[in-house]
Amino acid sequence: MDPENTLILTLDTGTVTIKLRPDLAPGHVERIKELSREGFYDGVVFHRVIDGFMAQGGDPTGTGTSGSDKPNLKAEFSREPHVRGVCSMARTSAPHSANSQFFICLDDATFLDGQYTVWGEVVEGMDAVDALPKGEPPRAPGKIVSSRVAADAA
Repeated sequence: MDPENTLILTLDTGTVTIKLRPDLAPGHVERIKELSREGFYDGVVFHRVIDGFMAQGGDPTGTGTSGSDKPNLKAEFSREPHVRGVCSMARTSAPHSANSQFFICLDDATFLDGQYTVWGEVVEGMDAVDALPKGEPPRAPGKIVSSRVAADAA
């Protein structure tokens, strides 16, 4: 795997390795890497975890209503299916409103296909994602201890 396009998410439940997909969403991959390199995601919780659906995080307030101070991203929708382990951007009802929030599919969610930007896929550590506390929000949310691009960890 290409270290420049591999994201290492250390969660309080374990380590998750994500293969980034610049072939599908170059702008979104660039944003995820930029925010990770700035330490933006460190300490951020998964504020919405729905069993059998997905785990959502990336909001520094932990409420699901905020993002980074960077401009929103233009949608990069693709035909890539939303299946277990796929990483995709969260957004409002406006297609071009993705910013920093993302979700990881816990199960197949193909009804989201073509409406959300897929930017990666978990290649190792789905057990750590599955172990995140469930809820909207969870009583004691799981969190991202650190988010690093593998190339920087070497």
